[in-house]
Amino acid sequence: MKTLVIIPSRLSASRLPGKPLLKINGLSIISHVFNKAVEANIGDVYVATEDQEIIDDVHVNGGKAVLTSKNHKTGTDRIYEAIKKIDKSDVDLVMNLQGDEPLIDIEDVNNLNNQMKKSNFDLGTLAAKIQNKDLFEKQNVVKVITDESLDKFHFPKAVNFYRQEKNPVKNTYHHLGIYCYKLETLTKFVSLKQSQNEIKNKLEQLRALDNNIKINVALAKTSSIGVDTKEDFVAIKKIMEYKT
Repeated sequence: MKTLVIIPSRLSASRLPGKPLLKINGLSIISHVFNKAVEANIGDVYVATEDQEIIDDVHVNGGKAVLTSKNHKTGTDRIYEAIKKIDKSDVDLVMNLQGDEPLIDIEDVNNLNNQMKKSNFDLGTLAAKIQNKDLFEKQNVVKVITDESLDKFHFPKAVNFYRQEKNPVKNTYHHLGIYCYKLETLTKFVSLKQSQNEIKNKLEQLRALDNNIKINVALAKTSSIGVDTKEDFVAIKKIMEYKT
């Protein structure tokens, strides 16, 4: 089975505009993520973006990028346009990586890809165990509830996703926004209207659950932090600069 990796990215993020091009160790966040995806070595990697500045940055740093429409409501819709533009109809799986997570663990990416190849599921994602109870009340940390406990031997189904909850239920984990779709599942997903549940919670994965597309969850070793705010950027910058 052949996998294609696409990283959706745009400059107009509401909380931290311009974040894909913020630099850590002299390299933009989006190019750090691109390099991680290449290092995972699971297939060709492209950035999908509506911004020429991101295209230019990725190209200067040796990567591949596709210019897409500014009218997409979600990253998944952007990914689908990119696939059509680069004419990759021979792929079986499409991996959607977040463009603002330069600390993503490539072992976790490989694990999700391997699980999808072995299991023949329609759509897979990653989640990590929650070590810090404060995360339950943080809106920018998405949680997933699974139908069975999550460990390295199980790939259970997601029951629900949410942002904030003071009284978490059993089998609740920190959801990492990485998805691996069968190509036909991705095609079906983008043909569906946004569900009310999705719009209300600002979580596009709820569109899948609302339309009976099953999402299976693999255990991630690490909870990678996304760059959502200026504070996140400062924290990740410190970690990455310390490592070098």
